[in-house]
Amino acid sequence: MKKLMIAAIACAVSTGAMAASFQASLTPDIAVQDRDTDINGVSIGVWNENPSEKFQWQFGFVNGATGDSVGVQWFIFLPTIYNYAENYTGLQMGWVNYASGEMTGLQWGWIGNYAGDLTGAQLGMVNIAKTVDGGFQWGLVNYAETTHNLFQLGLVNIMADNNWFTDFPGDLAKGFVFVNWTFGDK
Repeated sequence: MKKLMIAAIACAVSTGAMAASFQASLTPDIAVQDRDTDINGVSIGVWNENPSEKFQWQFGFVNGATGDSVGVQWFIFLPTIYNYAENYTGLQMGWVNYASGEMTGLQWGWIGNYAGDLTGAQLGMVNIAKTVDGGFQWGLVNYAETTHNLFQLGLVNIMADNNWFTDFPGDLAKGFVFVNWTFGDK
């Protein structure tokens, strides 16, 4: 593993063309590339934070993405503690995942997930989405404020904008045990 890391760092430092496709960092400010550099490749570090227009695989204990980013935030062999992003398309997998804006894809958090606008799935003990436009939540507690086409599976399932059994079978309820759903326009 050490030889692979040394070879990857040597390649990144020695060629300018490779510079935008590799990032090694201890923190966003102690890194090979500046934190504002668009990384389209691999980021390895303790704490990574770079945008990515095309695709970035982030390996770290804390992974961050700024702006509109695409990729995977996941440390395969060791647990990622925290993944965060502004607008993210792809996979966030760690103890806690956070997307302040749009999240398109999968958030798989052992403890929990948060998305401002979710199109995709959240799997974790606690799943929270401000708005959902097509999605699935599976956890102990699932919460969505504004929904359009969402299925929840868990112990506590809350959709704040659902009505109580008035639009069945399109909508189930504001809160329900085991399952809750809404299918259709609000």
